[in-house]
Amino acid sequence: MPNIVVLIKQVPDTWSERKLTDGDFTLDREAADAVLDEINERAVEEALQIKEAQGGEVTVLTAGPDRATDAIRKALSMGADKAVHLNDPALHGSDAIQTSYALAAAIGQIEGVELIIAGNEATDGRSGAVPAIIAEYLGIPMLTHMRELKVEGESISGVRETDEGTFDLVAPLPAIVSVTEKINEPRFPSFKGIMAAKKKEVQTLTLADIGVEAETVGVANAMTTVTASVAKPPRTAGEKIADEGNGGDDIAKYLVSQKII
Repeated sequence: MPNIVVLIKQVPDTWSERKLTDGDFTLDREAADAVLDEINERAVEEALQIKEAQGGEVTVLTAGPDRATDAIRKALSMGADKAVHLNDPALHGSDAIQTSYALAAAIGQIEGVELIIAGNEATDGRSGAVPAIIAEYLGIPMLTHMRELKVEGESISGVRETDEGTFDLVAPLPAIVSVTEKINEPRFPSFKGIMAAKKKEVQTLTLADIGVEAETVGVANAMTTVTASVAKPPRTAGEKIADEGNGGDDIAKYLVSQKII
């Protein structure tokens, strides 16, 4: 009966206009609608399926500002049991290594964790490195980019899919895994689940609570820096080709002129 922690993240909706701030060139999270990242919904779903089959408890963990509580409530309404919200202004602008360090410290505050599930990459960063870095900090095995998972006794196994093919992996628990969009189809929160989420425990932690010094995280201490950004140019009108019997030739000529073929 594994106790599972699911790493979740609130991200700007991919359908919104996303941009960087003018000051420190970090992501402007107030400029777009915020949602629970879709890959995190699949991570939560996988944890819930394991819980339903074997028992245990599902805790969701996120690092983010006050508005990240919306993403937490979405995960709780799906069926997660409780949540931990790492909320500290000093985390603003943290890179993947700093974020992983803070999340690993927060996981250390949760008792009896045997399995950590994350998405393979967030839509607002796409580094895909956080689960592996957390594994290094915690000194536990990692199974990344998994499209199938199975927990049996004291081990976890499954199938990793990459551009090179598929690989069968197995590791002892405790372990951390990241999942791809092929892992499952996440459930929709029911009305009962939405109402129940309002009463579930959400523990808020600061960096001081997890023993992380503010000077080790944040945009001023990040190992990567953005020094400038340029707004995306507006979309221009396309070129219409009327088919009067030679449309295929005209399209081919256009593609050649644009060096597409």
